Parts: sequence; C-alpha cells; structure tokens
Amino acid sequence: MPKLGMEPIRRQQLIAATIDSIHIDGFSNTTIARISRRAGLSSGIVAHYFQDKAGLLEATMRTLAEDLRHQVVDHLLRARTPHARILAVIDANFAPEQSAPEVVAAWLAFWAQVRETPRLARIQRIYRRRLRSNLLHDLRQMLPAERAEMMATGLAALIDGLWLNSALVEDAIPADQARAIARAYLTAHMAN
Repeated sequence: MPKLGMEPIRRQQLIAATIDSIHIDGFSNTTIARISRRAGLSSGIVAHYFQDKAGLLEATMRTLAEDLRHQVVDHLLRARTPHARILAVIDANFAPEQSAPEVVAAWLAFWAQVRETPRLARIQRIYRRRLRSNLLHDLRQMLPAERAEMMATGLAALIDGLWLNSALVEDAIPADQARAIARAYLTAHMAN
C-alpha cells in the first residue's frame, strides 16, 4: 500500500522520467517500461496514477505548459507597464528553463503529436490562446484594437517560430538572440 502523500511525488517522478526518456530515447521509443525504469518505479504504478501511457503523456505536456505559465507569471509580476509586461512574456518564453534540451525535446515531440491526439491538441490550443491573450491584453492598452490584434498574432507567431528555430536548426539562433529579435520586432512595430 502506498504511503500517504506519495502520489504527487510519484506523479512528478514519472513526469520527469517521461521528459528524460523523450529526450534520450525519442518519442517513438519512449515506453512505459523505460519511463518506470528511469523513475525507479514499477510499470504498474503508471496505470495506478495515469491509467495508461496516453494519460502520462498528457500529464507531462500539461506540466510543461504549466511550467511555462509559471515562468510567464513570475516575469509579469515584476513588470509595471504594458510595454514591460509584453517584454516579460517574450523573456519568459526564451528563459533558460524553456530552452533546456530535455524541455525542447519534449515540447517538439508533443507538438508533433497534436494533430493526431485530441487531448494534446486541447493543451496546445490553451497554450496558444494564453500566449496571444497575454500579449493582447497589454497591446490593447497601447494600440488601436485592430493593430493590437494584428500585433498579438504576429508576435505570438514570431515567438513560436524563433523558439522552433532555436530548437530545431543545427546553426540555430541562440535563445538570447531570439529574445532580442522578438523585442526588436515589438519596438519596430510600436514605432509605426
């Protein structure tokens, strides 16, 4: 019988092991056996806490999205103006924690599955809407509504595109340069 209070610890161990397994073995080679072995737990514990592999993968993607949300909130708490808040959203998306190789590998693997897995697609939609909403909230305070909408869409696409470039390409743009490019885009379009 599991000890009281162990569920959150075990769940987190399995999620961390899933991220490691995706990074080391690749998504298609990530199995319950490999995950549980990495976590130092039995394979049956996955079914106990997550029902199946799909449930574990969904929980892992939710954790990554939640980690990013916390990163954004932490940055936003220090921002005092609408412009500073937009910069905070940009900075959070390119923070070192979001650029760690294992995090990158996991996000890329999940994004590749979004079109085939409705549960993951839902998490992706929430992430995308949250990013755009965070940008739009402050852009509306600085720009006319139509320009704010267009700017939020463009900046969100630029953030995702730069992040993907820094993750996928061999001679990729480093995260700090990607952040600088997104900031420059904001500055250039605010001046117009």
